[in-house]
Amino acid sequence: MKQHFTSLNGVLTGLLVFVLLTAWKPQAIADASPAAPAQTNAAAAAECDGSRTVNVSGAAVVNVTPDRALIQLGVESNDTTPEGVQAQNFQDIQRVINAVRALGVEAKDIATDYYIVQPVYDSYESLYIKGYRIDNTVSITLKDVSLTDDVIIAAFNAGANQVWDVQFYTSELRKYRDQARELAMIAAGEKATALAGAAGAETGCVLTISENSYSYYWGSWWGTQSALWTQNTMVNASPQGDSSQMEDTPISVGQIVVRAEVSVSYGLK
Repeated sequence: MKQHFTSLNGVLTGLLVFVLLTAWKPQAIADASPAAPAQTNAAAAAECDGSRTVNVSGAAVVNVTPDRALIQLGVESNDTTPEGVQAQNFQDIQRVINAVRALGVEAKDIATDYYIVQPVYDSYESLYIKGYRIDNTVSITLKDVSLTDDVIIAAFNAGANQVWDVQFYTSELRKYRDQARELAMIAAGEKATALAGAAGAETGCVLTISENSYSYYWGSWWGTQSALWTQNTMVNASPQGDSSQMEDTPISVGQIVVRAEVSVSYGLK
């Protein structure tokens, strides 16, 4: 009996020790764990001093050979009656569309952009209507920019009498804009390092970043010239397609400019 009681005491003692050890370990771990974040936060605070800053801007452009063209052309028709001008304009615009389709342009890439019917008065001060006029404009998206001149000529031969606009752009704008943003950040970092070094300091962490709202792409000649004077970094992207196909036409595709500009604030060490 005494031996059985002794064995029972041993078992109870072992259980008590196990419970105490189990309860003690998490507390020890919990007490030890905050030390690492505290050290990390202290190091980060020393590295990132927001009381001393250098504010810079960085700009970059990527010159891209366009792979898309947008042509806006149309037909202006006149007649003495609304029914007559509508019938005439419908026939003319259908001939234009058919001529463009014959060059391989898909129907989904041709859309009505502007359509208006208006009376034609005898004079500016007169209320007498002597006829009616329809302006019907279609937008044509070309996936082969070498067809630009052919499409315009075919449209005029078919009855078009207006060309409102011809624009060239890239189907990969997001790709090249991201490249321009990255280059703009590099340019900002280099400028901040140079300014801080001239003042006997070093750049630390980045405090703020903002992108200027006028970061976009230019496709016209004046846009390209403006970009030459405003960028910190300029890169020529690899040509898309065979640009030599345009050499025998009066339209020169050239390159469009994808531009990005950022403003960055750095903490100083």
